[in-house]
Amino acid sequence: MSNTAPLKDSTLFSPLRLGPSELRNRIVMAPMTRSRSSQPGDIPNQAMAEYYAQRAGAGLIVTEATQISRQGQGYSFTPGIYTEAQIAGWKLVTDAVHAADGRIFVQLWHVGRVSHTMFHDGAAPVAPSAIQPHDTQVWVVGKDGVGRMVDCPMPRALAVEEISEIVEDFRQAAANAIEAGFDGIELHGGNGYLIDQFLRTVSNHRTDQYGGSVDNRVRFLREVVTAVTAEIGADRVGVRLAPYITFKDMADPQIVDTILYAAAELDKLKVAYIHLAEADWDDAPTIPEDFRHKLRSVYAGRIIVAGRYDKERAGKILADGLADLVAFGRPFVANPDLPKRLRENLALAALDGATLFGGDRRGYTDYPATS
Repeated sequence: MSNTAPLKDSTLFSPLRLGPSELRNRIVMAPMTRSRSSQPGDIPNQAMAEYYAQRAGAGLIVTEATQISRQGQGYSFTPGIYTEAQIAGWKLVTDAVHAADGRIFVQLWHVGRVSHTMFHDGAAPVAPSAIQPHDTQVWVVGKDGVGRMVDCPMPRALAVEEISEIVEDFRQAAANAIEAGFDGIELHGGNGYLIDQFLRTVSNHRTDQYGGSVDNRVRFLREVVTAVTAEIGADRVGVRLAPYITFKDMADPQIVDTILYAAAELDKLKVAYIHLAEADWDDAPTIPEDFRHKLRSVYAGRIIVAGRYDKERAGKILADGLADLVAFGRPFVANPDLPKRLRENLALAALDGATLFGGDRRGYTDYPATS
């Protein structure tokens, strides 16, 4: 063990202020789609409340991605936050997490073209431009109750007036989140979904004020952030970005420079954090050190990193000053007491991948904590 290991460990488990929230440690539960909402209506429920409360030992929980409107949905059984029933369902979750002394943000998304006609009464999904993503599928549960991966169809391009309506949907969703008891929100601006689609030249061929130049492509993100920060305060808002994730047909040679430009804009808007999503599969591209330093140079807020981190890697990036918090995804599924296991160097349980999406409490709330 190196001489710096104790320092790194103490950094990972030290408290941190994030906006108005005092976090007990630097460990974040990353947003992970689980598709366990109640039907009909995509309503959060008691099982979800139990699931998140079990993991309240994280310094911060970021929930699974949650659609801001029916139009924003792209996968079956993902929860919404645009109806009274959904808000009431999320109140069960936030009450349970707060009772366990946890802190929780909701991740808000609009999936854009990563969707299917079944979610839109047969109509096409919407996108910045009418460009169909290749090799891109969504999980859809049919009338037979069976979930299947299906190809995304050709989307239709949004009219300018429709873009302003989606900005308003984000604002209202942020207001709904505070009503539901969340400590804040995270905007999903990565992984090929709507905000990311506006940022990238491969998915945005618009010739109006939302396309072309980097400033125009960042405009939609800037308008959404401006709207939600005006509604709930910038210190309760984070943004997830994913410059090096190129699946969903999103490989764009200009995206790194665009993300750095967007980060500088987010710095002006004083958002609480940027959540940097890193690729988490074998042979995935790694984020260059120079990008991390450039991000620090243009953005002064907190930085969360996520992507196959273990205790050692987490400690190092914190000690190097290139991140303030580290998010863990899949390890949190099978290890509800992950912070304790990391602190005490206990063995991690393996997850059952077959139970990730949909289903009941099996593979959801039945993973045991250590004694």
